[in-house]
Amino acid sequence: MKILIVEDQQRLGHFLERGLKEQAYTVTWLRSCAEARDALAESPYDVILLDLTLPDGDGIDLLHQWRKNGFNEPVLILSARNAVEDRIKGLDVGADDYLPKPFSFEELLARIRSLVRRHSAVKQAVLEHRGVRIDLMGHTVQVDGKGLDLTSREYALLEYFMQNPGRILTRTLISEKIWSSNYEIDTNLLDVYMSRLRAKLEGASGKQLFKTVRGVGYQLL
Repeated sequence: MKILIVEDQQRLGHFLERGLKEQAYTVTWLRSCAEARDALAESPYDVILLDLTLPDGDGIDLLHQWRKNGFNEPVLILSARNAVEDRIKGLDVGADDYLPKPFSFEELLARIRSLVRRHSAVKQAVLEHRGVRIDLMGHTVQVDGKGLDLTSREYALLEYFMQNPGRILTRTLISEKIWSSNYEIDTNLLDVYMSRLRAKLEGASGKQLFKTVRGVGYQLL
């Protein structure tokens, strides 16, 4: 399980990183809003531990931006701001939990386990983004309320993008997720399928939904 720590205090950051790795978690420790913003845009995480007072901004603003961009990773705020008003604000902006500093490491572990249970138990049956609606149970797609026919591969591509809106997904990452054959990855099949998917979705919606990031991959806007 991957955990992202956003904490600028060296002592606490080292403590959390070491302690969570000892619990067999895969840990990434970053110290600024900018680093965290880039990291979440590149890869999903199972849990994010977020400090609020960071050297280049406020964690509340960072969290608000994440939620606005469609990132739904579980976020646990760790902050010295322990007033009731601060907790309410953090939860209202989109935090899933709030643990004031100082805290017990055992309690932190329990809260992480709780977050993981809560989010793994609630499997989204429907994904929606900018007028595109994909029903994972019915295996159907709608654009602005109208049904859209996709091939199985186009559907798989769309589902992956809908699970990662706003993220720049590399060509290699997408190919490895959708195809298992290295031969297929080495060809330009991905570009062909992306072209078809974009034509269908953008033709039905009348707006740009995907962005090609030259030399890197694609992004669902």
